[in-house]
Amino acid sequence: MRYIHEGFRNAGTAVPVFSLRSEGSFGVGDFGDLQRMTDWVARTGQHILQILPINDTTSTHTWVDSYPYSAISIYALHPMYCDLRQLPALKDKAKAEEMEARRQQLNSLPQVDYEAVNHCKNEYLHLIFKQVSASVRRTKAYRLFLEETAHWLDGYVDFCCKRDQSDQPDYYRWVQFVLDQQMKATHEHAREVGVMLKGDIPIGVNRYGADVLLDPRYFNMNGQAGAPPDNFSANGQNWGFPTYNWDEMLKDDCQWWVRRFQNMAKYFDAYRIDHVLGFFRIWEIPTHAVHGLLGQFQPALPLSKQEIEGYGLHLDEEFMTRPFIADWVVDRFFPGRSQWVKATFLSHLHDDIWQLKPEFDTQRKVEAWFQTHEGEKVDVDDAGSMLVDASLRDGLYTLISNVLFVRDHKRPELFHPRIAVQNDPVYETLWQHDKDNFNRLYNDFYYHRHNQFWYEEAMKKLPRLCDATEMICCAEDLGMVPDCVPWVMNQLQILTLELQSMPKDPACKFGYLERNPWRSVCTISSHDSATMRMWWDEDEKLTQEFWNTMLGYSGPAPHPMPGWLAADMVQRHLCCPSAFCIITLQDWLACSEQLRLPDANAERINIPANPRHYWRYRMHLTIEELLAADDFNEMILKMVKHGRRA
Repeated sequence: MRYIHEGFRNAGTAVPVFSLRSEGSFGVGDFGDLQRMTDWVARTGQHILQILPINDTTSTHTWVDSYPYSAISIYALHPMYCDLRQLPALKDKAKAEEMEARRQQLNSLPQVDYEAVNHCKNEYLHLIFKQVSASVRRTKAYRLFLEETAHWLDGYVDFCCKRDQSDQPDYYRWVQFVLDQQMKATHEHAREVGVMLKGDIPIGVNRYGADVLLDPRYFNMNGQAGAPPDNFSANGQNWGFPTYNWDEMLKDDCQWWVRRFQNMAKYFDAYRIDHVLGFFRIWEIPTHAVHGLLGQFQPALPLSKQEIEGYGLHLDEEFMTRPFIADWVVDRFFPGRSQWVKATFLSHLHDDIWQLKPEFDTQRKVEAWFQTHEGEKVDVDDAGSMLVDASLRDGLYTLISNVLFVRDHKRPELFHPRIAVQNDPVYETLWQHDKDNFNRLYNDFYYHRHNQFWYEEAMKKLPRLCDATEMICCAEDLGMVPDCVPWVMNQLQILTLELQSMPKDPACKFGYLERNPWRSVCTISSHDSATMRMWWDEDEKLTQEFWNTMLGYSGPAPHPMPGWLAADMVQRHLCCPSAFCIITLQDWLACSEQLRLPDANAERINIPANPRHYWRYRMHLTIEELLAADDFNEMILKMVKHGRRA
């Protein structure tokens, strides 16, 4: 691991490769565009260009594959990032003209048409492969690439051939060779112009991808990785990835991860560990669940019945571990249609208590039923007729998760308090002294019980990985952060992530920039959050308080955010102590009312609460236009110099 020296401070830009746009790109950013973007970063006095993961995510050949954190291979690069301009010209002139027309059409779109882009580029690559395959196979560079990638390439190629029902394994090898050559050239160019490329290492992998097929012993397929409830999602997040079998990974000193990091070092000088909390513990959700509320941390120290009762709370397993469904709960969740819900999905248990019918007793079963029946009109005796809609499905999901304790996945005689259960009806039924005892248990369990245990878990893994390469190690350490995380980050000198709108001090509504640790990356927004302009208008009461207390201005805050205010906020971040200040391209552009996108809502990259979000944001300017924007570029250069980061 490369350690940065005290006082080292740089500025940078964050933008996904797929979001880049140049005059010659093919409807999506590519590795050639990434090289051009490093020129703009250097032109404005910055030294870092941060991107999202660039691994192949192609599993269905649909827009669902646009999610960049669900790689089918931790090594293979995504074919859509191939810069076709660097390949030989098509010999078939008619086909070349057809492809150029399609390129222009796709490149004029305001957003990425993921399916059309990939279909077209795939067709183009097949045509070029037929032209060059014989000559490429004879080159020393190609033979060397096959030798260096032998530990993963064949498994990836087998996966692709089965997925596409193809009998052309050499095609997939050649595409990866081309991508590797282009990305290494981009990395070399970035270094020549004084720019560090910063990559992103996702915490998970695709459940059905090549990595899982090749090394199944490293994965737990009976769990789904995700995150507990946070500011992004009240029900938690379910990413669908298998969780890691760390016992197996530790047997060979985490070689799977070491090779992964070393492969990244071919292309990057720094990296961001996505969800570093997963190296301490992961939020593991059972495969029968859809949202994240029924998850539990793994590894963990679940509670015995004796421990629970030691808090003064009698453990009634029948009441506390099964969904609590009373008449009043059904009436609350399904107003006007409670009788129909009972008749369709529930069976009577006793008194006013109900239970789910076996065919609906998990969220996945409910999901499957709704996939068949959503949109149907049904008759309900207390409200005439209604449509089967998402609100009905979500109400049933909530019924299923309405439990006080969740049994441990490995040892069912042990228990976890259900996350965020204080918002649910089962908690309401408790007497006040039981609520107090439960809350004491809950706080001890989630905020104190595991600190030393999780510290030791992280220290089994992270030191080996940080030392595997010379890249600078940064980490996304947001969310439900245990106290032991800063201990490890400080000990290993990993750069933290600091967002003023998401302070780590629970006593503060906003972070104080001057308190940012030097060994940190500060930013204003991320690919998972609203952009600066969007955040400013989301909650005007909140931003009014920010305007008065944090920015020090009097009177009403201006809306929408003017360019001068965006520049003021960016400048304050550039002047903070953090070693890296990395601003998203959207937030840089917000500083110019002439250049920024008129519709701020079109700038968002991801909505974490939506597991089927379409990742398709594109910059509305071309990189050529950005490079030619002299006044804007000079303004950024001055801001970077004023922050003493040039």
